[in-house]
Amino acid sequence: MKHLFASRSHNKPPFLAESFTMPRSVILSTMILQMKQSYARNMFQFCLIANPILNTILLYEMFRNSGQENFASYVVLGSGLMAIWGCICFSSAGDINRERNIGTLRVIFAAPAGFPAIIVGKILGNTLLSLVSLLISQITATVLYQAPLALISPGYFCIAMIALVVSFVVISSILACLLTLSRRTTLYMNCIEIPFILLCGFSFPIEILPSWLQTISRCLSPTWAVELLRMSVDGVTDSSLFWHKLEILAILSALYTLFAAWLYHVMDRRIRIHASLEVS
Repeated sequence: MKHLFASRSHNKPPFLAESFTMPRSVILSTMILQMKQSYARNMFQFCLIANPILNTILLYEMFRNSGQENFASYVVLGSGLMAIWGCICFSSAGDINRERNIGTLRVIFAAPAGFPAIIVGKILGNTLLSLVSLLISQITATVLYQAPLALISPGYFCIAMIALVVSFVVISSILACLLTLSRRTTLYMNCIEIPFILLCGFSFPIEILPSWLQTISRCLSPTWAVELLRMSVDGVTDSSLFWHKLEILAILSALYTLFAAWLYHVMDRRIRIHASLEVS
């Protein structure tokens, strides 16, 4: 195994440098293949289809007597976002463990296409496919409760959706780097689902959290993406506030990308020294 990893150049650029030279064909083909493989798994189908339906029913019963204006945004967006994050946890995070179990993780890591390109393709495939959960939540709310999502600012909503995808991709990249070095993938991906749902305000405003938890929430990029989505659904009355939040999200995403680059550099160095990619 040591010869396999030693055969690659020790002067290979880190994750951030490789991300600018990733072959688009590799990312695209990996993304398409990942969508097919993910949807073929029963667990992913449950997260993608059943989760948003059940979450919509649960959140509707919670919010229908709350007096919250446009509570449908919390029901539809909340249930959809919870399902998206579930798909990411049990697929994007679980992919590392699956590759390790079938003995292909080392092959992917040493592939000429580059480990970052393959991982980014997998993450994009899972994230884009999981967006179907939002549509399923909308259909469920409309059919069962006649409470469709009123989209007031569609242009801003499209921008917010792109920001949401970016925020999930950078978070997943960090998780992929961390989980590559650990064999406790199943434990960790079960532990991170609920805390992120609570801290990022998927199903309720983070303002009801204790102040010290709100500080942590503000450090998570999905929190800002969720706020942008809700602003666009309710109608953007203050465009400067929307762009200000988008700017904060962009800064956080850039910092997360740098952190992922550093993690990949550390991971790459450790794997080359110890040759323990599948036995960490």
